[in-house]
Amino acid sequence: MSNLSTASLLTKKDFESNQDVRWCPGCGDYAVLSQIQKLLPTLGIPRENFAFISGIGCSSRFPYYMETYGMHSIHGRAPAIASGLKLARPELSVWVVTGDGDALAIGGNHFIHAMRRNVDLKIILLNNRIYGLTKGQYSPTSEMGKKTKTTPMGSIDRPFSPVAMALGAGATFVARTVDTELAHMGQVLARAAQHKGTAFVEVFQNCIVFNDGAYDAITDKGTRADARVLLEHGKPLVFGKERDKGIRLRGLEPEVVALGEGGANEAELVVHDEKAAHSGLAFFLSQFDAPNLPVPLGVFRAVEAPAYDELNTRLAADARAAKGRGDLARLLNGGETWTIE
Repeated sequence: MSNLSTASLLTKKDFESNQDVRWCPGCGDYAVLSQIQKLLPTLGIPRENFAFISGIGCSSRFPYYMETYGMHSIHGRAPAIASGLKLARPELSVWVVTGDGDALAIGGNHFIHAMRRNVDLKIILLNNRIYGLTKGQYSPTSEMGKKTKTTPMGSIDRPFSPVAMALGAGATFVARTVDTELAHMGQVLARAAQHKGTAFVEVFQNCIVFNDGAYDAITDKGTRADARVLLEHGKPLVFGKERDKGIRLRGLEPEVVALGEGGANEAELVVHDEKAAHSGLAFFLSQFDAPNLPVPLGVFRAVEAPAYDELNTRLAADARAAKGRGDLARLLNGGETWTIE
């Protein structure tokens, strides 16, 4: 049986490892794990061609729970290790699972350069706005004023927006979803999996122990319709329980307007374009935050650009065609040498 036909017979269960899942009961990580295990059998890729790389943190237990190749690596360096793996084995589907602390603090440089290079990686950032594994210190995405064990009087740091960082670094696919919306998360992850180049997905994820309720406004059934806007390519920014609100521009400033009789009409609203030639609109949307503006969920940007690993393969082939295959022994023993006494 061919690898392709074997891949078509895979199920979610084939991607579940025999390891006990050791996240806290109620952790949002379970939902992400389940959705990815559900997604992979649909991609037509042999199981042995998947690799999951993680750094340090609660989210970084992920490779243990996937019945694939993987590595639980070192703090913040997962994108660098994953990039090296993809360059060495371009046929693999390489995924990075990281957290807001792992990716945006010690791993910040690796994160932005993976985006800049457009390596064909799928990077899933589980953002709970706290350091969970080390028991509740503030993270690079914690809101100002956040009281934690390391900021007992409230944080005075301004938080990063992971989506804005990715866009600023030139990412070609940027999306956001939330752990409680399984259908939405599944759709976003499927889009990311099909993207050629770096696909970045931020998942708002609840830490039930150290930061419970961080996303209540956009997950609670009573408030979520008015607190978020779902991005749909080519459609105006409409939201609200009755879909009676929209986003209109007043000069360069966004404003929430009422729709319907006596209010604005949809023709006046901002229309989402995930394929725009520049990332200005996507970055504009990345600045939206409650309570003044609804939080965007969905695909901010999805454009095509040459993937770094493909460019690297082409460069190596051109070099060999021009100069022949390298000789390591000749390189090490050639040229001038010095003896140090």
